[in-house]
Amino acid sequence: MSFLETRTAAALVLADGTVFSGEAIGAIADQPLSIATGEVVFNTSLAGYQEIITDPSYAGQVIAFTYPHIGNYGISARDDESLRPFCRGIIVRDLATLPSSWRATGDLEEFLVSHGVGGMTGVDTRRLTRHIREAGAMSCAFGSAPIEELLAAARREVGTTGMNLVDEVTTEVPYVVEGGSRRVVVYDFGVKRTMLRCLSELATIEIVPANTPAAEVLARNPDGVLLSNGPGDPAALPHLVREITTLLDAVPIFGICLGHQLLATALGATTFKLPFGHHGANHPVLRLENGIVEVTAQNHGYAVSEESLHDAVVTHRNLNDGVIEGISSEEIAAFSVQYHPEAGPGPHDSRYLFAEFARMMDRASAPARNR
Repeated sequence: MSFLETRTAAALVLADGTVFSGEAIGAIADQPLSIATGEVVFNTSLAGYQEIITDPSYAGQVIAFTYPHIGNYGISARDDESLRPFCRGIIVRDLATLPSSWRATGDLEEFLVSHGVGGMTGVDTRRLTRHIREAGAMSCAFGSAPIEELLAAARREVGTTGMNLVDEVTTEVPYVVEGGSRRVVVYDFGVKRTMLRCLSELATIEIVPANTPAAEVLARNPDGVLLSNGPGDPAALPHLVREITTLLDAVPIFGICLGHQLLATALGATTFKLPFGHHGANHPVLRLENGIVEVTAQNHGYAVSEESLHDAVVTHRNLNDGVIEGISSEEIAAFSVQYHPEAGPGPHDSRYLFAEFARMMDRASAPARNR
């Protein structure tokens, strides 16, 4: 399906008053006076737009793609990272209207329409990216409504600071993915399917809602617990931190992205909001134990404060800005990384971390087997 003949002029307006012109696409393509809002961030990945759009960690956000041509190879259901997109919209320079791939079962705009997601094409995304890098991620509004209405909507939008967005993306009921002989409980804060596929190679996993009490998790007698990725501000989730604190030293724990931030908080650290976050598949991370540099996939707007970290050691560091990318407790079986080792999309340099988790679980269960 091509929407080329029905393009409607639209504008993207940031909360600071900066305006970008373009055309409406997706769910707002034919809606007069449309308005959509969110926190605008940019993603530097060259491919994997479907996985990015369906990553639940983007809840509450509008994704601006720095790569100019988006939609080239269409859409395939196999590339979905969740049941649906949770982002508020997408901004692109040039939306492909004729996808070319033997795997494609539809085009990107059809996909956006089917899920009620709007966006814009024809936007100067290079200028937008430069502005976000200088001014920081901020609330925005886009659509075909008058500029003054879009500006007012952008300034009303609360963004992600202080927001619990996990409740929007977590599963409502537990479910099981069969796999290896180990047993792992996954806290679903917005878990990606590729993460579950990687973990299921090592264990049979049960995915539980974010608000599941720690006592219920321990009653399942797992070999380990995975704290998944997810959206929003970790400081808005003290109720989840309390449950994680209960799990400390009771079961091996592996945290990823938001799970990393929540584990660090349970260990006594604090978090802060980055100026424009890390969103892309090409971030260099130094593994401190051996000096190896991993190219990583990342999607987060918050990070762990190093000054507040006392009960864990830093294991990985971002080479772009020095932000903590991994920690490990010296006292208990718990570690975490800020980036995405499953990398959907992205390089697979860091998938060894799932094997590290398996070894941690095996070491913890060995004394029990020997008793």
